Amino acid sequence: MKQLGVVIIINSIIWGLVIIGCSLALKGTGEYKEILTILAGGSFASLLLLAGFAKKQKISLISDLL
Repeated sequence: MKQLGVVIIINSIIWGLVIIGCSLALKGTGEYKEILTILAGGSFASLLLLAGFAKKQKISLISDLL
């Protein structure tokens, strides 16, 4: 389960960078369009990370992580 901790930390770092990217993109603007790409990219990277880990560990994301 040590690997699970590493995956959670990496996933947290990805989302931290996404949040920082969004705040920089929105600085002084009211534009949502600018952050949509950043949020979508972060979501995709997070899903890839978790799906890859689940496949490697041969677990089901739905049943084993809930």
